[in-house]
Amino acid sequence: MLVCPTMLLRRLLVPLIVYVILIPSGAIASEKTVATTWRLLDYIAVDYREAVSNGAVKNKQEYDEMVEFSATVTTGITTLPITPKAPELRERAGELQRFIQKKAAPDQIASQARALAALLVREHPIPLTPTAPPNYERGKILYEQQCASCHGAKGAGDGPASAGLDPRPIDFTDQGRANERSVFALYQVINQGLEGTSMRSYPDLPVEDRWALATYVGAVAYPEDQSEAGRQLLANPELRIRVDLAQYVSATPAALAQELGQTNAMAITSYLRRHPDAASARESESSLTTARGLLRKSMGAYRSGNTKTAKEFALAAYLDGFEPVEPLLAARDNPLMVKIEGAMARVRSGIAAKSSPDELQVQVDALDGLFTEAERVLSEKKTSSASSFIAALTILLREGLEALLIVVAIIALLRKAERSEMLPWVHAGWSSALVVGAVTWGLATWVITISGTSRELTEGFGSLLAALILVWVGIWMHGKSNAEAWQRYVRDKLGFALSKKSALFLLGLVFLVVYREVFETILFFAAIWNQGSTVSVLAGAATAALVLLAIGWAMLRYSLRLPIGKFFRYSSLLIAVLAVVLMGKAVSALQEAGYLSVTWLEGAMRVELLGIYPTLQGIVAQIAIATMLLIGFVISGRSAYPSSIKS
Repeated sequence: MLVCPTMLLRRLLVPLIVYVILIPSGAIASEKTVATTWRLLDYIAVDYREAVSNGAVKNKQEYDEMVEFSATVTTGITTLPITPKAPELRERAGELQRFIQKKAAPDQIASQARALAALLVREHPIPLTPTAPPNYERGKILYEQQCASCHGAKGAGDGPASAGLDPRPIDFTDQGRANERSVFALYQVINQGLEGTSMRSYPDLPVEDRWALATYVGAVAYPEDQSEAGRQLLANPELRIRVDLAQYVSATPAALAQELGQTNAMAITSYLRRHPDAASARESESSLTTARGLLRKSMGAYRSGNTKTAKEFALAAYLDGFEPVEPLLAARDNPLMVKIEGAMARVRSGIAAKSSPDELQVQVDALDGLFTEAERVLSEKKTSSASSFIAALTILLREGLEALLIVVAIIALLRKAERSEMLPWVHAGWSSALVVGAVTWGLATWVITISGTSRELTEGFGSLLAALILVWVGIWMHGKSNAEAWQRYVRDKLGFALSKKSALFLLGLVFLVVYREVFETILFFAAIWNQGSTVSVLAGAATAALVLLAIGWAMLRYSLRLPIGKFFRYSSLLIAVLAVVLMGKAVSALQEAGYLSVTWLEGAMRVELLGIYPTLQGIVAQIAIATMLLIGFVISGRSAYPSSIKS
């Protein structure tokens, strides 16, 4: 017996709705705990030396604070979700707490706190970098408005409002203290405030303003006359490639001094904190450099016989190295992007198949050449207006067509069944997906960075769930293709099903299908938005939207003229094709996220529009779902007439 699509929607979408409602709140809570814990560890690393010297307490108030903060760190870490490194995190937190109680040397405590903070954010990632270079001049204005009254016009902690404050406002001109502070650490204090002091949080400031303020404050201790020397130092390509936006935000000047020497580190810090845009000028090249380095580590592990580690490094080379620049490269040179994506998949496939190291090295060397070509393409400052227009047009058409076809089929079905009162739920589904998509755009632009793994998992599981739902919907609709003689029976049954509070699940299906495409579109548009003429991007998007509207209008108009039997037959075939397409895309995304293995098929075709990728797993999955649909069509076709007779 075939299951009614609305009943199936209820079964499949309830877990999805629970996931959407509950998981984000837990994620936000965990992220806040991680951010607070990281900030406390940074504070311990910097300020413990003010509390203890030579094994004795020299400032009891500061020492009591260190004891309290280390206990809070331990408590915070124990409340975080369990990960493979959870026991190590808890052990290190307890060890730090004990060493503080024993009044250990400041350098030892600083080292332990920094190491624990680094492990913490590796296990529980939080946004560590802004989505765009901070604006130093904007930070200067904000400092004068928000901070100068306490910290003083020059940042020396001597503002008119500082009188009577205990503890005193921080002296930002203290270079010894500033050397231990990263821009990220300053951002965290601005973001969350500092307990036990008059330093409040600034959640009312936009995120970009908080980064700008952290950048300005972080520059106060470094004389501007050293900035030119820093600029000249960064003219050295070997040095320049090592200083990207992530390094600029997360590295302390003290750590930079250990690597480059005190004089060079101070000059570079003076320059970069006044010109943070210079840290992102080679961000694409830096990302591909990361990919190269991880592939080298992968080959080293593979040659030593550690296949598991080699596979992890190869996957990280894709997700952490290539994935960040993939959307922009796809917009500028999609064939090159496809080549690199395929070559990286072949490396992972070769590792899984235990190819010879020499054979695998040939593939890695070929990738190096492709990376060089990609760097050349990405080094172009801007994209031409024509390229921006075409990129925006093709992206929106490609991603929007699948969602449009499914939504139009559902609307046409409801109209055929004379259930027009259900249409508002469909419209609510796609319109809410657009609204949430706009929010996602804002978050991805100003608040968070969507990681490669998150992107692929969102696409993969979204496509998989949509494909499974469409299989049943397609079979159900095909079962009605021979039911022209009992149209009223179909309408009554559909009305009965839709009356059981299933409208919410109809909304859920439409939302899921549309948001999956919106999410993908956002990632590509975010990549091309600042790379060329924004007017051309908007014009391309508007043109694509008009084309999609015309296609949707034509389909709805034509569907009204079709006899109901033909309508069900054609619609079921369309939905079946879309289910096969989405299954292919789901497998591809999950492979790229490392959740499924990759067996590359040399010479097999790749047709992204149809979800066809040259991997054994993807093609087998598409054949399997096509077979399921074919069997379902045969069974539903045979059962249609007997069911109508019994009724």
